Amino acid sequence: MSTKSTKSTKTTEKGKTIDAVWSGSWVAERLGVRLEEAGDPGSPRLDELLGLALRRNPKRAHLLVSQVLGKHVPQSPRAVYAAGHGLGERVRALLGDEAAAALVLGYAETATGLGHCVADGLGAAPYLHSTRRPVPGVEPAGGFEEAHSHATSHLLLPEDPKLLAGSGPLVLVDDEFSTGNTVLNTIRDLHARHPRRHYVVVALVDMRSPADRERLTAFAAEIGARVDLIALASGTVHLPEGVLAKGRALVEEYEGPGAAGPAPAPAPAAAPGPAPAPAGRIVLDWPAGVPDGGRHGFTPGHRARLEAALPALGRQLADALGTGPGRVLVLGNEELMYAPLRLARALEESGAAAEVRFSTTTRSPVLAVDDPGYAIRSRLVFPAHDAPADGPGDRYAYNVAGAGFDTVVAVVDSHGDTAALHGPDGLLARLAPHAGRVLLALVPSYAPEPSHDDPCDRREPIMPEPILPEPLRGPAFSSYAPQDCGWLLQDLSDVALEAPTEEREEAIQAGGAHYAESLPVEYQPSPRYQELYLSALDASAARVARAVGTVTETVLAERSPSPVLVSLARAGTPVGVLMRRWAQSRHGLDLPHYAVSIVRGRGIDPNALRWLAAHHDPSDVVFVDGWTGKGAITRELTEALREFPGFNPEIVVLADPGSCVSTYGTREDFLIPSACLNSTVSGLISRTVLRSDLVGPADFHGAKFYRELAGADVSTGFIDTVAARFDEVAEAVDAEVKELLAADRTPTWEGWAAVERISEEYGIHDVNLVKPGVGETTRVLLRRVPWKILAQRGAGADLDHVRLLAEQRGVPVEEVDGLPYTCVGLIHPRFTRGATGADGKAVTSK
Repeated sequence: MSTKSTKSTKTTEKGKTIDAVWSGSWVAERLGVRLEEAGDPGSPRLDELLGLALRRNPKRAHLLVSQVLGKHVPQSPRAVYAAGHGLGERVRALLGDEAAAALVLGYAETATGLGHCVADGLGAAPYLHSTRRPVPGVEPAGGFEEAHSHATSHLLLPEDPKLLAGSGPLVLVDDEFSTGNTVLNTIRDLHARHPRRHYVVVALVDMRSPADRERLTAFAAEIGARVDLIALASGTVHLPEGVLAKGRALVEEYEGPGAAGPAPAPAPAAAPGPAPAPAGRIVLDWPAGVPDGGRHGFTPGHRARLEAALPALGRQLADALGTGPGRVLVLGNEELMYAPLRLARALEESGAAAEVRFSTTTRSPVLAVDDPGYAIRSRLVFPAHDAPADGPGDRYAYNVAGAGFDTVVAVVDSHGDTAALHGPDGLLARLAPHAGRVLLALVPSYAPEPSHDDPCDRREPIMPEPILPEPLRGPAFSSYAPQDCGWLLQDLSDVALEAPTEEREEAIQAGGAHYAESLPVEYQPSPRYQELYLSALDASAARVARAVGTVTETVLAERSPSPVLVSLARAGTPVGVLMRRWAQSRHGLDLPHYAVSIVRGRGIDPNALRWLAAHHDPSDVVFVDGWTGKGAITRELTEALREFPGFNPEIVVLADPGSCVSTYGTREDFLIPSACLNSTVSGLISRTVLRSDLVGPADFHGAKFYRELAGADVSTGFIDTVAARFDEVAEAVDAEVKELLAADRTPTWEGWAAVERISEEYGIHDVNLVKPGVGETTRVLLRRVPWKILAQRGAGADLDHVRLLAEQRGVPVEEVDGLPYTCVGLIHPRFTRGATGADGKAVTSK
């Protein structure tokens, strides 16, 4: 039976049947995707189990969205648990006496909880799920690839290697069985190590084509084993020709430049108000020695102890919520699905909440469209907070915003309880505007004892280090000379990434996007502004040259006699080029210089660090930036490098008005002319881009080369103008460096304190919306939606370009006393497009 119709039937708790819009109709109507039933008459209908959405994934356009998995769609924990447990009971009936010797294996991340529920239904079976989180001291016992996924490598990390060595039936559990490739890869790997006579594949839905079914049959015959399959429902997905291209075009229409964008949470009011209350916190009394899931194996003994503890855990959670928590969502975290599900079920059974729903966060990037015929109505975006091995990246929570939950309980293991979780754009902050209360519930991460097996018996690593490309160089990428800079980036020049400033700001502040997912439209200076830039360059070239000399000489004296300069793209890149030119001019040194990406809330590009460590001594690497504001990137780099020992995390900068670093050219807040412009003074390279559908685990972060702006490029002119003043400032640099080397340069972080004070005084309550210093203020005016500019009373020509940009955008400039910076830019708090006037200019505060 075809499910082309836009309506299906649903049964209420009172037994009444009503018509409802099928959550796959939006995609079906636009792409011609069709589901066709093939199961038994008594099986659930496919449109009862599945909706449809569009992936931001170049490998597969559509996503089958399960209604009973508890991943993308909040669902009753009773229904989620029953679906998996019922499948396990069917497996037990199929296996009969063999059930006692079975092992259940679930797939990360989507089916970790489902597989565990199947193991519960099977009875006495131990459980293991694959993982994408390597664990120090635990040797991989196997691995396989999931070809259509955006994150493919799976590891098997049992605490007891003998868990996979048995000969009894192996039960493999996934949420959907689409082509069978993942299952074939798994069985092929494990069968070569420990052959078995019987495999059982379990899924919520079996959507294989006839050819895929025949392939599995042939494979079973090839290895001489029996392979059975059990699913709640089965059918086929009919995809018309060209559906992948059509799907990409549709995603671009809704998320590309000028699009209305995905359905974010309802945006807060434009006027600044009080910040959401911080999340509450509870450390659950999880039974000692019981794993938080099946990453390292979960035995029948573990199951018995957890079952005994669950009623008390449910009461503990209910007590923490207090009276009247209303509609509660228990939100798990990626692979951590089973423990949150059982906690949600225990809370549901306690009767403490009016209604309980369960879902989890995910790595999968999916388009959100606020339409009842679409399965993903809203999307929250936040940074990974568990230090993933493949580097930082975006994570998502779907159908949470706008769903009317009174309370959200975010269940996280202790491994993920990091600064990123609690940061200003972390998960807890993203949840806060969309629930009356957010409670963080922590379970301990299970840490197996390190393996002490014979080293000769250890297998080859399953996840080898990626082979990374060589740096990009001009003139193929950037207008700098090839020796001046190697870009550890991937070229995204042919990808449409630009979006109007107001739309970007609204999506960022509503939690529907991260600033690094798109690019602002490149600002093209007016003739008047271009004249200001040239005038500023002429007036400050010697000042910049002196700061370049001072910071370079300090680095050579204190950090390394042969440093490897690594600038933070893109503000740091002109400074890195100038430092290289100084070392060459004054000392005859030919220093290597690279540019890498660092993204607030996401960290530095881990693959760039791996490349650097493979080609240079990490202790020689010196990270370079243009200036400090409040020091956010300084802190970001320090945190990111905890996973990469050997690198010195301290940034060196041209100007340090925030007093955040100890190696600098000056601590004065003055105009660095390269801050006046965008790509046309930075080698024609855009800001860096980090988006999971474009940047894979083995890729560098991305950027664009704006070749079409070559006629307006002043990048080499800026470098040459400053370098021409090196000789005249050399004597002053020598004297200044002697003083600095003997001085106490310990950072005071006075800039951060000032930003916090300004944030509170102006009712913003978000330090990320306060951008201190001339450089950061210029960025606000060029790339964000400014609210107002605070200027030090009596500030002179350093602010001429700021005043002009503020005039062009209708932004008030307010002169104040006692400002530790020359100026501070305030981004419009609680921004929506309604926060601008009819002429498109920013509305001033009252």
